[in-house]
Amino acid sequence: MVDEARLTLDAAADLEADAEGGTVDGGETLVEQRAAMVATEQHGERLDKAVVAFVPEFSRSHLQALIKAGWVHVDGAPATSPAQRVRAGQQLAVTLQPTEESRAYRAEALPLAIVHEDDDVIVVDKAAGMVVHPAAGNWSGTLLNALLARDPASAALPRAGIVHRLDKDTSGLMVVGKTLIAVTTLTRAIAAREVQRRYLAIACGTPPGAAFTVDAPVGRDPNVRTRMAVVASGKPARTDVERLAVHAGFAALRCTLHSGRTHQIRVHLAARGLPLVGDRLYGGTPALGMERQALHASRLAFRQPSSGALLSFHRPAPNDFAHAWAEVGADAEA
Repeated sequence: MVDEARLTLDAAADLEADAEGGTVDGGETLVEQRAAMVATEQHGERLDKAVVAFVPEFSRSHLQALIKAGWVHVDGAPATSPAQRVRAGQQLAVTLQPTEESRAYRAEALPLAIVHEDDDVIVVDKAAGMVVHPAAGNWSGTLLNALLARDPASAALPRAGIVHRLDKDTSGLMVVGKTLIAVTTLTRAIAAREVQRRYLAIACGTPPGAAFTVDAPVGRDPNVRTRMAVVASGKPARTDVERLAVHAGFAALRCTLHSGRTHQIRVHLAARGLPLVGDRLYGGTPALGMERQALHASRLAFRQPSSGALLSFHRPAPNDFAHAWAEVGADAEA
């Protein structure tokens, strides 16, 4: 194929800026249009394969989405399917749209519960249901998007200052850096296990004792890629667990992290036969009014990056968790 429409150098530069969050023409996203003719050797190919030949920098799946959305025309008419066959001599035209990932780092005015803020850090009480960082399936509506809207300067920081994460359906406390020095200091403190993080959890089952420790490596589940698991090849992980109350086959637990692996508490408790209430991914079932995983980051303590003063925070659980917690008979101030 021969490309018959290219951006000018100036327009290409604008497009690169747009991929980093800029816009042109009053905020409208700049797009590129390309056209090409189907060559003889491409006669009978699938449309999506033919388009890939002259738009090689985009994935085939993204181009398939453009075809389905009507952004690809064949001889002036919108294409009907990525699988339709092309004929030699047909004119193909595509209006390129940014990928969801390229649009992820955009400011969005979203509500945030700010617990503390100073020149170096923000402490946020993250709501259950909010994703922390954009990823496949969640390119918008994240904590990162909210931080960019709240402070445009955060765009200059790695991940807008986010130094640790909570799962989407886990509520509670997080600290975010506001300067590069603060981000670096907090990241090192987390790696050195100097940041104290405690969680409240409600598990299905009854722990055998009043307290126990799970010290087991956590890594990607070799059989189910969306899960984590206790595996020999995983990274070291330790969770201290205290039993605060038990009732009707459920246990109210306080968990202290000594490492911060993905899904660590969920994996460690499930490995002990104590999956979290509502945590379908790891064998838990909805109960006590909880449809999400029953996990809340209730306490957070760390050294203020500039002064070195110890900052300590507590945040009560949201209503759904608090109601379930009370049903198990645990102290609300745990």
